[in-house]
Amino acid sequence: MSNHVYKQIELTGSSPTSIEDAVSNAIAKASETVRHIQWFNVVETRGHVVDGKIAHWQVTIKVGFTME
Repeated sequence: MSNHVYKQIELTGSSPTSIEDAVSNAIAKASETVRHIQWFNVVETRGHVVDGKIAHWQVTIKVGFTME
């Protein structure tokens, strides 16, 4: 196994559908400019309520990627 150096960034994704979609949206957007994403960790989950119903989910994640 070779030595790796990792960097973490914190992102918040949102979705009107689900927590999973919110995470996927954040990772998909980050992967447009960040290479070598290896893992994520959910830090916080919250939502927005309108008229007594969930309007959308917000999920904050830490994303780790290997440095070149």
